[in-house]
Amino acid sequence: MSNTNTETHTHKPRPWVDLLISIIIPSAILMKLSGPEYLGPAAALIVGLAFPLSWGLFELVRYRKYNFIAVLGIISVGLTGGIGLLSLDAQWLAIKEAAIPAIIGLAVLISTRTRYPLVKTLLYNPAVLNVDKIQKKLEEEGTEDVFQERLLKATYFFAGTFLFSSIMNYILAKWIVTSPSGTTAFNEELGRMTLVSYPMIAIPSMIMMIAIFYYLWRSIRRLTGYSLEEVLSSQVEPQPGHSDETSR
Repeated sequence: MSNTNTETHTHKPRPWVDLLISIIIPSAILMKLSGPEYLGPAAALIVGLAFPLSWGLFELVRYRKYNFIAVLGIISVGLTGGIGLLSLDAQWLAIKEAAIPAIIGLAVLISTRTRYPLVKTLLYNPAVLNVDKIQKKLEEEGTEDVFQERLLKATYFFAGTFLFSSIMNYILAKWIVTSPSGTTAFNEELGRMTLVSYPMIAIPSMIMMIAIFYYLWRSIRRLTGYSLEEVLSSQVEPQPGHSDETSR
């Protein structure tokens, strides 16, 4: 039991593994193995989408990362498979590709009316920043209301990144995936779209996220006077004297 808890708390993102399993391998299977001489359209679609679906479920169960965005990702993969296997109009793929980030962006906006805004969960949270220390300083300086206004503005920027993804996903799906679903050509185009979407959508979205975090951090610095090192959470600060012996 304790080992599971330890893994849950110490799990760190593995972007290269995520990229390999969720994008590169599925794209290669869809583009190269969809022909009748190999797996065929249906089997290649099932095998290709099984990788990101299985990886997403593994992450959720193994590390107990039950969050809204992860669940939507799994639903998205499932819908893509359903569109291909049921031979639905390819138009539905474009709609699905646009709908998922649009739903997330809408959830971000709706969360501003609740006690738990998503921007706090993802950017302004104790795992990244010493929130208690920042909050105490804001109260002492009388700048808490100003910070809340800037946090709300960061939330709108954050929702905007998902609007960008939604529009770009739709354009990309309509541009690349033009063949009837359930065919070899559809699978190949789906694999190509998956590969292209990373540099055209994921990277720009990541840059926008970094810019939003910088805006949030700059606001904290101006309103509290703290340096980044002073407000980083102890969970992300390097531990002095840390060595391999501590993991034995």
